[in-house]
Amino acid sequence: MEKKDIVFGLDIGTRNVIGTVGYLDGEEFHVIAQNLKEHDTRAMLDGQIHDIGRVGATCEEVKKELEEQTGLSLSEVCIAAAGRVLRTITTHVELEFPEETVVTGEDLHTLDMLGIEQAGKEIKGDEDNKYKFFCVGYSTVKYYLNGDPFSSLEDHKADVIGEDIIVTFLPEDVVDGLYSAVGKAGLSVANLTLEPIAAINVAIPQNFRMLNIALIDVGAGTSDICVTKDGSIIAYGMIPMAGDELTEVLVHEFLVDFATAETIKRASTEGGDITYEDIMGISHTIKSEDVWKLTDPIMKKIAAEVAAKIKELNGDKSVSAAFVVGGGGKIHGFTDALANELKIVSERVALRGEEVMKNIIFEQDDIKKDSLLVTPIGICLNYYETKNNFIMIHFNGEMMKLYDNGQLTIVDAAMQAGFSAEQLFPRRGREINFTVNGVSRMIRGTEGESAIVKMNGKPVGINTPLEFNCDIELTPSTVGAGGNGTIADLAEFTTEYLYFTVCGHRVKCPKFVEVNGSMEPPTYSVKEGDVIETRPFYTVGQLAEFMDVNVDERYEILVNNRPSSLDSLVYENFVIDWTTTTPVAFGDYEAEEGEGLPEDFVPTEPETISDVHTKMKDELLDMPVTINGKKVTLKGKKEYIFVDIYNVIDFDPSESNGRSLITMINGQKCGYSDTLQENDEVEIRWSSL
Repeated sequence: MEKKDIVFGLDIGTRNVIGTVGYLDGEEFHVIAQNLKEHDTRAMLDGQIHDIGRVGATCEEVKKELEEQTGLSLSEVCIAAAGRVLRTITTHVELEFPEETVVTGEDLHTLDMLGIEQAGKEIKGDEDNKYKFFCVGYSTVKYYLNGDPFSSLEDHKADVIGEDIIVTFLPEDVVDGLYSAVGKAGLSVANLTLEPIAAINVAIPQNFRMLNIALIDVGAGTSDICVTKDGSIIAYGMIPMAGDELTEVLVHEFLVDFATAETIKRASTEGGDITYEDIMGISHTIKSEDVWKLTDPIMKKIAAEVAAKIKELNGDKSVSAAFVVGGGGKIHGFTDALANELKIVSERVALRGEEVMKNIIFEQDDIKKDSLLVTPIGICLNYYETKNNFIMIHFNGEMMKLYDNGQLTIVDAAMQAGFSAEQLFPRRGREINFTVNGVSRMIRGTEGESAIVKMNGKPVGINTPLEFNCDIELTPSTVGAGGNGTIADLAEFTTEYLYFTVCGHRVKCPKFVEVNGSMEPPTYSVKEGDVIETRPFYTVGQLAEFMDVNVDERYEILVNNRPSSLDSLVYENFVIDWTTTTPVAFGDYEAEEGEGLPEDFVPTEPETISDVHTKMKDELLDMPVTINGKKVTLKGKKEYIFVDIYNVIDFDPSESNGRSLITMINGQKCGYSDTLQENDEVEIRWSSL
């Protein structure tokens, strides 16, 4: 037995918990142990857990009993969900290939994920929703190959595949309650399905689903329904009425507690006399017929509600036949009442029990095959169909289901939750782009804070592998401060003053800087799009104006002993002479003492502004790389890391559809912060499912 793929399933119902341990051997499922325990109190109502602690304790008792029976240590469990707020979305999705492709099972998983994602968006967009919904199951209604309906797509060649898919949702608190309860029992969830999906795996074999059949799982709190047609499940539904409504009638009529009333109800299905004791301690003996008279009105009401829901799900038409499973469906007269409401002959509405369990082998002698066991067995069988396909986690307080390829990390969960790459890694503040002397320049913002990631309350890295049912808390990375700089910070602005020799006197002048056509001081803060021109020169006219000297056509002007004009440019340490009969006073404009011309000073020819620009080019790196086979050039930085490729490619990291992201440099796996080198071969793509 240790070599078998053992599965442990719990059917956590409104009235009881049924645990099943077994294994699949070929077409036969062997039940090696089974245990049923009723809740001590009404800890569940209408399929939803109200008292997590009590339900968890019941689950733990069932687990321990099964461990004693089998000698196994049970740590993972399969469960099924139900509830009065079941919602279904039917949608159509397509997957187009770049070229004709042979369809694989992974392609079909991708198609399913697209359908689940699209249905999730539709249900979130419903403004009337007051719940957060979680996907608990799905079924493919119909496949399409290049637009034509097909029953199976795998191994066919196709340009585009599609499917109609039904996705079922329950409020997140219903699912979270189930997870919390089994967690209290020391168990983690290996697989989650919907109760009618589990039941149909046993009650309606695939070859029967060509027929228009309804399956009703009548429990204690809810009656769960699914409808088949043309080989597929076409609809799911439920009504919040079931066996407990009948029991409550008996509680009030016979003055007994709920457990005693439940015993009376069950005994009445066998016929004959029933003896019970009321809360006053008085013993009574009644006939089963007396119970039927009391419960018949409620039973017929339930049958009418179930029939109405079946017709609604089936396009306002009745079905050809109906199968009933679950303990609540065994109440006297229910199948006949349902047949009457569906307007079909009574022989076509029947309990499904032993006759659908031909491939179920019970290795316990005291187990009776009946309709009560259909769903518990189906929960176990569903594990073999979907095991290892999904991993369920809590991400920032919300439950999430991801396709499990064995390599999932926190990054994959974050991206499926809608986080972008920018939110996962520190982000620089907004840069400032401007030009200096015609050359593009940039002042980068400061680095932000890294994303804060915790798994089960402990700090971890963004690439930490996911664990089953783990609790992830992720605080996005922050944006650093925006770029900030003044004219005085520019490399081109090496000094705030220029010195000239004018008529033999050393003169100190402020250095001019022109921003967007206006003169600005060194303290000016550079802004996005500024056009800055440094002026390491004056014109002779500007110099004269600064010195309050009225130099006009009467003056003879020499610059470095060459005849010049008022428009001539003069640079640092140039010698300017202008002569006229009017004396020139320099006074306040003489430079500080000791700032005379250097002994090796050699005057130069005046330069043009174009010459100045040519000398002042900024050294920013243009780096060629190849991304997914396409050559691109990264620009505007002195160095580059992997995440910089998002600036030059069109890639949406939120469209994971459950797939993990593969990032590689030169064939080697890499992280988002790995350094890029010139001519690197970069690859970024989604993994196959």
